[in-house]
Amino acid sequence: MTKDSIRLYPYRWVVLAVFMFINLTIQILWIAYAPITGPAAAYYGVGDLQIGLLAMLFMLAFLPLSIPVSWIIDTYGFRKSVSIGAVLMGIFGLLRGLAGANYSLVLISTIGIAIAQPFLLNAWTKVPARWFSINERATAVGLITLANLVGTGIGMVLTPILTETLSIANVQLIFGAVAAFSSILFLIFARETPPTPPCPPGMEVRALMLDGLKHALKVRDFWLYLLVSFIGMGVFNGINTWVENIIRPRGFTPTDAGALGAVMLGGGLLGAVLIPPFSDRQHKRKRYLLLGFILAIPGLLGVTFATAPWLLYLSAFALGFFLTSTSPIGMQYAAEITQPTPEGTSNGLIQLFSQASVVFVYIMEAMKSPDGAFTPALLVAGGLMIISALLITRMNDPRPHEVSHE
Repeated sequence: MTKDSIRLYPYRWVVLAVFMFINLTIQILWIAYAPITGPAAAYYGVGDLQIGLLAMLFMLAFLPLSIPVSWIIDTYGFRKSVSIGAVLMGIFGLLRGLAGANYSLVLISTIGIAIAQPFLLNAWTKVPARWFSINERATAVGLITLANLVGTGIGMVLTPILTETLSIANVQLIFGAVAAFSSILFLIFARETPPTPPCPPGMEVRALMLDGLKHALKVRDFWLYLLVSFIGMGVFNGINTWVENIIRPRGFTPTDAGALGAVMLGGGLLGAVLIPPFSDRQHKRKRYLLLGFILAIPGLLGVTFATAPWLLYLSAFALGFFLTSTSPIGMQYAAEITQPTPEGTSNGLIQLFSQASVVFVYIMEAMKSPDGAFTPALLVAGGLMIISALLITRMNDPRPHEVSHE
């Protein structure tokens, strides 16, 4: 097969679309309690921390499961592996809605959904590697990131609106039904590989998972990016988990919290779509990672201190736009600098470190001031963002040969 005979099949967009859809729906299930923390606590007869736990469980489950799931993805392929997660998500998403006002059953169902999540998140770079050319891969990961953001945004905005007329259990049942539908579509339409690979023969081959893991952990720049992703996701997950609590002391309502989360995620959606193509065309990753973290800091400060709604929303938009744009670029960067490590392995390690940021979510709650304000924790988050930018300056772009033989 010559380079000129390599084909990119239109069906790659179908595979990407159904994969994006299940990532979208699991994010709805993850975030659905965050904008209604107070009302949900009253509904289930528990405290705010128990409601926050429903989101944090996803991160806690990820820690022991990430590496085993990466091995499954790299060994058995993304279609079989992601199908496991899709089925778990569909079943437990429905069961959570059927649990009524029983918090214990909701907790158990949420654990089932949380177990499904690594099967989806750890395949983010595997799907583009199977179906897309090197010049499209950061863009494809950006679209998957977009789907996650849309899902989170839907959960943020719709949940408080729906709970005005429906019980929380019925809202969860609706979300679970949509998740089950997305799972069925994935099972029907997903394919492992195109008829011919999207790159020259032999160049799609990766090392075995264990060998790849050992190799990745020897790459200095990969360690630096793991720390950067840990901080970035810690800030992102912390704000999303405690969004209502963060703005409540300033007189904002749960509906305001949903709108704030949606604006931040809307900014992230645009950032994930608009920025990665520039990185793809220029084959530059470092400069866009650095710009993303530096330009996100003013947005974080605005979210921390703004009392005027317009300034709060503008800050949230800027934070989402710049911080989220770094995620797809960083994942593709990691896949390039760790070759021949399998994409599922490098992606899984990034997601593992990212989900370990649950530690910061707990710390944020513990650092609340006596009046319930999250200002101290958010200022610490700003300091960590500055540290991230400094770490990025120590990283190097992939050398040309690392990109050309993807």
